Formats: sequence, structure tokens, C-alpha cells
Amino acid sequence: MAPLTALAPTLLLALTALALFVIDSIDPHSKNRTLFSGTATVGSLAALVAAGALLVTGTGTNGGVQFYGGQLVVDGMSLFFTIIFTSVATLVTVASYDYLAGETEQADYYTLVMLAATGMTLLASAGSLAVAFVSLELVSLPTYALVAFLKDNRGSVEAGLKYFLIGALSSAIFAYGISLVYAATGSLLFSDVAAAAAETELTGVLGIGVLMVLAGFAFKTASVPFHFWAPEAYEGAPAPISAFLSSASKAAGFVVAFRVFTVAFGLDITSSVDWVLAFQILAVVTMTLGNFAAATQDNVKRMLAYSSIGQAGYVLIGLAALGGGNNPSVLGMSMVHLFVYGFMNTGAFLFVALVEHWGSVGRTFEDYNGLGREAPIACVAMTVFMFSLAGIPLGGGFLSKYLLFYEAVGAGFWWLAAVGVVNSVLSLYYYSRVVKAMWLNDPASDLSLNSYPIGLYTAVVAAGLVTVLLIPAFGLVTDPAIDAAAALFS
Repeated sequence: MAPLTALAPTLLLALTALALFVIDSIDPHSKNRTLFSGTATVGSLAALVAAGALLVTGTGTNGGVQFYGGQLVVDGMSLFFTIIFTSVATLVTVASYDYLAGETEQADYYTLVMLAATGMTLLASAGSLAVAFVSLELVSLPTYALVAFLKDNRGSVEAGLKYFLIGALSSAIFAYGISLVYAATGSLLFSDVAAAAAETELTGVLGIGVLMVLAGFAFKTASVPFHFWAPEAYEGAPAPISAFLSSASKAAGFVVAFRVFTVAFGLDITSSVDWVLAFQILAVVTMTLGNFAAATQDNVKRMLAYSSIGQAGYVLIGLAALGGGNNPSVLGMSMVHLFVYGFMNTGAFLFVALVEHWGSVGRTFEDYNGLGREAPIACVAMTVFMFSLAGIPLGGGFLSKYLLFYEAVGAGFWWLAAVGVVNSVLSLYYYSRVVKAMWLNDPASDLSLNSYPIGLYTAVVAAGLVTVLLIPAFGLVTDPAIDAAAALFS
């Protein structure tokens, strides 16, 4: 039973998806949103509790639990990221209760969310490039459909098509890179790839393969210059799915990148294939372009999309600052920032969904004018999200950014931290525009909110509370993150 227990979060998510399939087959045209949302929420919450229990009881220690000769590894890192995935999935399924009111095919929507979350948990546990590729596709294929879920919305369909085409290209690049790595090392298992790379003279084939795998991850994490799909997909998708993509899906891309580049390729090959330098370039360009592009946007959803690209640049510091003797700490702080980001960024997109539900288009900053007077609780939560994303000490985002930059300086990469600080200052400009619109600007027309949707409100307020409460409870996040990162270098 021990192996099945270790896979409990993945199995619970998969069983929830299967249950939704069965419910839909019994009544294909049902609009019982309470049943669908409730089933998905219970399943994701159960997986969250299971992952937390496994992490607390030490299941991921001492190399974790391995399956199929190391093809799957349930360790501290996989459980840590599973908590991120299931937390975001729970918030999204709760918020979708109101957002999908009146929509048909709701069972399909929640099933796809659960399948994508299942793929994310498998991706976090990948021990070989083959499992990583299959899991990545299990994440990608449901999200293509979810982005285009609003079939009567031309923007949603167009975004889904663009996301699918670019995603297919990135998958092809990733698969070809994997084939080159296999040709050079004779294995797809991370540990065997590392051993082969250490024992044989590195060839140009392996170097090209490493760079192509890196490019595949850059697509999935929306890192510059492979970011151009993100603003279109996030803007056209239903707002809860934008939250899911920008938080959970991005974290899924990062967790497998962390594992591949520390375990499979390792720091000992950087003299021939300097992937650390490549990540340094990616980090600087990604955070800079993302923040500058966000500062020029008048559309709030696109602003948040470019903001998420900038945030990806900060997380990349975890790989860009390796090799300075502070490896577990700097990588662990990147994991912590992804954890906090999962709540504050999801909450921000769900607030956009809340504004859309109230009948406002929710596109421009003017659509948010005066909302603070009509919905003060939700607007306080949004204020926390905006300032926390900028690094102001109203939420856990301040601590995660500060400690990430601090560890980068400690590793000898002070210039990476300096670029991050400058970009954080710039981001305060466009985040504060939302806060100013809500609290200081007068509405362009009479503003009267007739309803306060319980699902959306609950998800937004819950995300805000967690973002704030992470400040006093930060040690509960940092300790398991650093331990999980340290295990990769042991």
C-alpha cells in the first residue's frame, strides 16, 4: 500500500476526472453547476490534503518513493509542487461555479481542469525525459480546449487556436531535443543521462539537445523570446482558466525544468554546455521585457499576462544563479516564490472574473473605477495581490522576492538581484494603476452591483487571506522548499 499512498494526490485527481466523466455520460446536457463544481472542488481539496499529509510525514525524504525503476519519483519537490497545483485548482473550481452559470458542457470544463492537474502532478514526479514529455502533453492538451471553451466568443476561439499551434511547435522542439539527448547518452532516465554525460566526452549532439530541451521549457513557462502566445491565450481564455494557466501550468513547467537541469544535465557539464549562462540571459530578458510590456498595456488582462511573464523571469533566477555555492537555497527560494505567486496571481485573475461577472467588460483600467466603494472586501484582496506581486510588504510576495534576491546575492550573482529589484520598482507603476482605479477614481457611469457571487467572492477572499497569512507562516513554506531543493544536489 505504500506506493499507492505516495501516488494518492495523482490518483485522487484522476478519479475525480473519471467521476465527472461518468456524471456527464448519465446526463450529458445537465447544467447542475453545484454538482460539477462541488465534485471537482472536493477532488482537488482531497488531493491537496493528501499531498500536504505526505509532505509533513516525510514521504519525500531519503530519495522519495520510486516507481518503474525511477521513471516516477515522489519526493519533497513533487509533493511541494503538487500542493501548488491542487491549491490553484481548488480556487479555480470554486470560482468557476459562478463564472460558468448558464454555460453548457460544464462537466467537460471541470473534467479538463482535473486532467490537466493530474498531468501536472505526474510532471512534478517525472524521473525520465519520456515521462516528462507525456506528462507535459497531458497538461497541454486539456488546456488547449479550456482556452477555447467559450465557443461563441471569437477571442476565445482565436486564442485557443494560437495557443495550440505554438504549443505544438514547442512540443516538437522538446521531443526533438529529447531524441538528441538519447542519441548522445543512450538513456532517457535522468540519473542515467547524468552518468553518461559525466563518463563520456560531451558531443555537439548533446549540446544541441540540451538547448532544444531548454527551449521547450521556455515555451511552457512563457519565457522570452518564447512568450508571444501568453498574452493572447490569457486574454481570450475564461478568466479562471487564465489564472490556472498563469499559475499552475507555469509552475508545472518550472518544476520539470528544475529537475531536468539539476539531476539529468547537472552543473558538471556547464564547461561544455553552459546552460546556466543561457538561463541568466533568459532571466534578465524575460523579467525586463515582461515588465516593460506590462507597463504599456491599457487592458488589465493583458497587463496581468505580461506581468506573469516578468514573474517568470524572477523564478528563472533559481537556475540562473546556480554554481555559486548556494544552490539549494537559491533554487528553494524560486520554489517559494512560485508557491506565493500561485495564490496572489490566481487571486488577481479571479478578481478580473468577478468584475466580468458584474457585467462590466473588465478590460480597461477604467472598468475598475470606483469598485472599492461597492465591493470593499474584494477590492482589499485585489490591493493585496497587486502590491504583493510588486514586492510591497502587504503579502508573502514581498518576502519571497526579498529572499530570492538575497540568496542570489549570496551566490555571487548580485547583478541578477539588481536587475530584479529595478524591474520590481517598475512593476509598482502598473500594479498601482489598478489600485488607483478601484479606490481613487470616480466611475464613468452609475455603478451599482446587484449580486455578490459566492463562489468567486470566496475564491478571491481565500487567496487574499492566504497571501497575507503567508507572512507570519513563511517558515512553513521555506523549510520544505529548501529541503526539497537540497535533495536534488545530494
